[in-house]
Amino acid sequence: MAGSRRRGLVIGCGGTLGFAWTVAALAAVEEQLDWDARTAEVLVGTSAGAEIVSALGSGRSVTDLLAALRGRSDADPQLLRHVATHPGALPPVPWPGLPGAGLMAAAARGRVSVGSGLLGLLPRGRGDARWLRAFGAALADGHTWLASSRTWLVATDTRSGGRVAFGSPGAPAADIGSAIAASWAIPGWFPPVRIDGRAYLDGGMVSPTSADLVAPLGLDEVVIVAPMATSGGAPATGLSRLERVGRRWMTRTLDAEERLLRAAGTRVVRIEPGAEDLAVMGFNFMDIGRRPATLAVALRTAPDRVRRAIDRSTAA
Repeated sequence: MAGSRRRGLVIGCGGTLGFAWTVAALAAVEEQLDWDARTAEVLVGTSAGAEIVSALGSGRSVTDLLAALRGRSDADPQLLRHVATHPGALPPVPWPGLPGAGLMAAAARGRVSVGSGLLGLLPRGRGDARWLRAFGAALADGHTWLASSRTWLVATDTRSGGRVAFGSPGAPAADIGSAIAASWAIPGWFPPVRIDGRAYLDGGMVSPTSADLVAPLGLDEVVIVAPMATSGGAPATGLSRLERVGRRWMTRTLDAEERLLRAAGTRVVRIEPGAEDLAVMGFNFMDIGRRPATLAVALRTAPDRVRRAIDRSTAA
């Protein structure tokens, strides 16, 4: 795979555990493609993916992210501080109100899926996103946005149900901290983030990755890392069965986006967790107690998983 290939990187939502799993997957991607993810023509992130692409867009490397997750004393201090901060495994009791009510109307009109419309029924979250805003401010180092204008962070407009990729051409102006917080604003957990007079929630309400947004760019290849999708499904017991309901919906959404990209002539390298990864992660992707085990299993399973994803991309 030549270095001159126009390659994009899309990283989906996945919470605390999805963040760790993705960093391990990216380490395998970089090794097997002989590629530095920071050089992607576009870096698209949703929710936890928004954190990761923002770090990459600021010049931090996948190796830097991995060192921070391992708690190494020589790791980047901003990354160390960020991964050491966590909103908790469960959300605080929410406020009354339906900030995503616009998604129900959008679903009724066929603009978003029924699943997205149902997420609009979740109440107003009371979580504190200051740690995300602080992370963005640290990455921007006194500027409004990152030095890289190739970083796009996806959030959902609560009124229309439309997705906005902050940082992309024509998107509303935003500071990077607010954009990360908006992309991460899980309905029922965090309140909407107001940017340029409109309110935004997690981009994952509409799509786990929003990979389709890069189709008009005419890229040669897109690497998609999707912690919340699993082709073919995965067995589950107990509460993990509920997690699989959402996972099936997100997988179908990504399937459609992948077909769109392939139809546009773009090669797709799609990387997702499998049954072994999910068994370690459990049903709550915000359970930081499972992060060390998640990172360990992902570092072990990712090389083979990435190799197979690359093989599939060339065979398609």
